[in-house]
Amino acid sequence: MEPKSQIFAKVSARGEVLSRHLRPAPPPPGCVQEAYLAACGGGVCIVSEKRYVYLSYSMSKHADSVDSAVLARVRSGTEGHVWTPSDFLDLGSRAAVDKALSRHCQAGHIGRAGRGLYHVPKNHPILGQLGPDPRDLHDAIARMDNSQLFPTGAHAANALGLSDQIPMRPFLLTTGRSRRIRQGKGEILLRHVSPRFVSTKNPKSAQVILALRWLGRRFVDDDTVAKLRRNLSPKDRAALPTDAASAPAWIGAIFRRVASDDYGR
Repeated sequence: MEPKSQIFAKVSARGEVLSRHLRPAPPPPGCVQEAYLAACGGGVCIVSEKRYVYLSYSMSKHADSVDSAVLARVRSGTEGHVWTPSDFLDLGSRAAVDKALSRHCQAGHIGRAGRGLYHVPKNHPILGQLGPDPRDLHDAIARMDNSQLFPTGAHAANALGLSDQIPMRPFLLTTGRSRRIRQGKGEILLRHVSPRFVSTKNPKSAQVILALRWLGRRFVDDDTVAKLRRNLSPKDRAALPTDAASAPAWIGAIFRRVASDDYGR
């Protein structure tokens, strides 16, 4: 029976979709290294220069297979892993993956950790359903945005022993765009930071830059330098002069003082 409409997708020999368009009839033969996909009613027809191959599955069965493949990957993943739609694009189109994830959320198979973020929730006998570990969540956000995440200057200063303040608001710095991610009844704030200040070879150097920028030049003194020398490992101190180029000039000078073997003599 002649299908009412056909949607063709021009693909390469490797199966990569090059373009999608409407045609009233199959394209003429003779297209080297190319094939055409035609969605015909309930099935899919591959039209090549030599033959017509009709796949036996229907569109609904294809959707079911994407659903099953998505759930199988989630269940076989590392415990606590947070998933994004891009983790499943090899299984189907973005629309099919989004629908599969939505259906699994509604069925209770997986939980939504935020917009575009999914995980397998754990149930606590007293606290109820628990969210993902913050480190796993931050890793997923970085993958989703193709960016890097860093603690705020206040968090960095606290971790380095330079400050006793502990910020209570969930707040991260990102090399991507500033935005808010809703998480349950709360939200995570992402604020853009220039990649220049965090593009260090040693991640600990970036943490020191963020902490000192937060403290401010006026409040960095000999006591600050002494704390950094005491709290940083010899390896991290040795990396500071190399990473000084990523820091403002005044922080670069602090880096050299912290790394100097002659300091305090």
